[in-house]
Amino acid sequence: MNIRPAVDADLPAIIDIYNQSIPSRLATADNEPVTLADKLDWYHNRSPNRPLWVSLEQNNDQTKILGWLSFQNFYGRPAYQHTAEVSIYVATTAHRQGIGSRLLEKAIAESPQLQLTTLLGFIFAHNQPSLNLFSKYGFKQWGHLPNIAQLDDIERSLTILGRKIDNC
Repeated sequence: MNIRPAVDADLPAIIDIYNQSIPSRLATADNEPVTLADKLDWYHNRSPNRPLWVSLEQNNDQTKILGWLSFQNFYGRPAYQHTAEVSIYVATTAHRQGIGSRLLEKAIAESPQLQLTTLLGFIFAHNQPSLNLFSKYGFKQWGHLPNIAQLDDIERSLTILGRKIDNC
């Protein structure tokens, strides 16, 4: 498995993986699939210190994107410039293969070069696999927002996990 910065040609696969997460109601507050047009601004307005990475599987001459990780600015104010929200999405066919772990390991390792001192994860409280993943890498619960989302007529809570980065 290889991890590299996303390129324009990756966007359809990135969107497909994101859309795969919607029916489970675990990883996103979107209720309907998103389109390429919906995500163009998000993709094109990235900065070098807020990359989008894809995890690739190489079989023969074919490359397949199995997952992705993005860094997003937190709160959009200058005082938070060294803090980023991390989002990870993995293709449903590639769950439980260590892809999320490798992406999160890379995010932590690369944070100093990205001038990040703090990483955040905003995770639904019922998404135990993601809570376990982030906890495995030293993220701690820094906040809990009870019943702030409604998914299929069920109120859901949001857990905010955080981790300080050493050597920044």
